[in-house]
Amino acid sequence: MAVTTLKNLSVPTTEGEQSALLMPKLQYRFRVRLTNFGAPLGEESRILTRQVVDVTRPNVSFEQITLDTYNSRSYLAGKHTWEPITLNLRDDAGNNVQRIVGQQLQKQFDFYNQSSAAQGSDYKFTTDIEVLDGGNAANAPNEVDQFRLVGCYIESANYNTLAYNTNDPATISLTIRYDNAIQYGFGASVEDGVGQPDVPGGNTFVADGRVS
Repeated sequence: MAVTTLKNLSVPTTEGEQSALLMPKLQYRFRVRLTNFGAPLGEESRILTRQVVDVTRPNVSFEQITLDTYNSRSYLAGKHTWEPITLNLRDDAGNNVQRIVGQQLQKQFDFYNQSSAAQGSDYKFTTDIEVLDGGNAANAPNEVDQFRLVGCYIESANYNTLAYNTNDPATISLTIRYDNAIQYGFGASVEDGVGQPDVPGGNTFVADGRVS
């Protein structure tokens, strides 16, 4: 009979209970897809997906509401803010990345004619940041989880530095601002992350407005 000690490598939680470590998500197993970015062609999005260097995942923060009382004070969560993400792209000798980024910037503002877009829907796009399981080729990759960012636009575009003393490729850094982010789990289940419709064991609202 096979004997294994792998279950003893994790941290014991309660008396007599021991289980193996959970497989971590690996930072390099990911994919970024941009929809309605630049020219409305599917190939444009695939070009950018192949040229991604790295991307930051969403951060959310809540403003603080302070309620002063008789001898103390209490705190509540106020309006939330999704922080911008940064997407770094390798620029290519065929100017594909530069052209597509330029098309998106032109949608937001026509720099030659100094003309602005009439409304947000004229230029906003969707960003999908997907953590993958490592599959490839005949073994198609599965999405372990996915952040979908909606109402996106380029807040800033940085064409970065050129230098004689480096072998690094030229890059373009985009700061992307967005209106909302929803997190999906394996099999596109929204119940595995931010955005689930119900929170089991969460707050219970009663008739008089109190929260328990």
